[in-house]
Amino acid sequence: MRVVTSNLHAGVDGWGRPTAALTTALSLTPDVLVLPEMWRGDDGDDVAVVEAAGYHGHFAPLSPAQRVTSTTPAIQSRSWQPRSAHLTGERGLYYGEHRSFTTFQKRTRSRQRFESGIWGLGLYTRLPIVRIDQFDLGRLWRERVSRVAIVATLQGPDGDFTVVAVHGAHLSHGSPLWFARLRRVLRSDAVQPRAIVAGDFNAWSPIVRTLLPGWGHAVRARTWPRPRPHSQIDHILTRGSWAVTGGGARDGGSDHLALYADFT
Repeated sequence: MRVVTSNLHAGVDGWGRPTAALTTALSLTPDVLVLPEMWRGDDGDDVAVVEAAGYHGHFAPLSPAQRVTSTTPAIQSRSWQPRSAHLTGERGLYYGEHRSFTTFQKRTRSRQRFESGIWGLGLYTRLPIVRIDQFDLGRLWRERVSRVAIVATLQGPDGDFTVVAVHGAHLSHGSPLWFARLRRVLRSDAVQPRAIVAGDFNAWSPIVRTLLPGWGHAVRARTWPRPRPHSQIDHILTRGSWAVTGGGARDGGSDHLALYADFT
């Protein structure tokens, strides 16, 4: 069984240019696929693409959003996003449901065209689904979006197990509170003793190990930021008896590399 998690960034880079993130994730032929930052819009629907590839599961809509489809003047830069993006704000994807745009974002948006849609989290699989639930993890006060955990009980050849899909809050926004809410979900009856948690945690491995005791890493690989990743903030965690036979990371053009782990 192969588990893949890939943050898609709505299929565009930090300038709004299209990427092959979803195509790359599907090319890894996962049995379980966790997709933070999926996109559903009039001109692009990640859910339709995943279902056409033979997967079934659940999409959790988290925020109305806009992704850039063209910019004037055309962007020729080889960089994934503007160097000033962390200071001036995102330029390729906007979601302002709970916080207003910065002055710089408002000025930049006047030179761009957008596709409106829904930004969210997905969990998909080729395995039989016994049950699937969505748990609300709320919104931290500095965040623009709400968070959820998708919990799916899947049928394996030697019994049922659980996969939990997450997209975590940033440490700068108070993510220990998000981890506390996630721990309550993981201790609930919805999660089997043998389980996997996968997704973009927006946290380094030592933080994850400290705040999620009892869960081990299935694979270690640098996943952020593209194109020269220096950190692992995407994780595939396990609890219970699992035999891990391999894993790694693959670049699909998003700001995160896709992470995969193989199990028997």
